[in-house]
Amino acid sequence: METNPIPDTRYPIIYPAILAVPDKEQQLKGREKVSFLSKHARKALEISAKKSHVQLTSLKKDEKGVPLPFNGNYWSLSHKPKYVAGVIASTPIGIDIEKIRSCSKALFRKTAHDSEWELSDTDPFILFYRYWTSKESVLKASGTGIRDLSKCRIIRIINDNHLVIDYRNQKWLIEHFYFDEHIASVVKNDFHVEWINQVTS
Repeated sequence: METNPIPDTRYPIIYPAILAVPDKEQQLKGREKVSFLSKHARKALEISAKKSHVQLTSLKKDEKGVPLPFNGNYWSLSHKPKYVAGVIASTPIGIDIEKIRSCSKALFRKTAHDSEWELSDTDPFILFYRYWTSKESVLKASGTGIRDLSKCRIIRIINDNHLVIDYRNQKWLIEHFYFDEHIASVVKNDFHVEWINQVTS
């Protein structure tokens, strides 16, 4: 199923794609599982690229594992045991998926400062994964990685589906998509987002 809101023609469109992991492959273990999820995430990227009329070439990463752009196209992947995602864009991009579940207070403290948690009084675990996936998306787009998690600051919650991060003196607009007790976040910035949601296995 695709979600197709009426696009705002003032902005280019990106198509983050989400795919379910088939039940059989969810039972894989170790390297075999990681290998499958990586390949499956690239299938999601293929869907995103096709919608954007981009021909995928050989996808390469640098020595730190950061995806390298090709022909002016940037890409990002995410994979979890039940779902994978991929997105392609004309500017640096990041996407992340997580299952919404309970987690420790220590992880809350590691992920955001008190001033960030005070921005909302909604369900704490939903908020946690909004923050976590948003920051991961920005760090992926920046190519810096999890070490800068505390330097990403949530500065504004716009609504249930959008928030703003300050990182490296730049504002990043993030959009969320909720499905099957999971959340996906993508760097929106100056794009109109059309989620491609194929969550049935």
